[in-house]
Amino acid sequence: MPFVSVRITRDGVTSEQKAQVIAEITETLERVLDKRPDLTHVVIEEVDTDNWGYAGISTTQYRKQLAENRS
Repeated sequence: MPFVSVRITRDGVTSEQKAQVIAEITETLERVLDKRPDLTHVVIEEVDTDNWGYAGISTTQYRKQLAENRS
């Protein structure tokens, strides 16, 4: 039983886009690893940008800095 966890930032991803991700991951596991789709679980976790950080700052801060630098 494959279990795939996908973490993305919560910022405007639609239900349709998430459905496509789930379908394509499931198809990839079936095609490449011969895993049964009916036993494949895909979980998408959306994380607030204040709770996702890298380079010592949150994604919210990083994007704010990027926008300021472009101005």
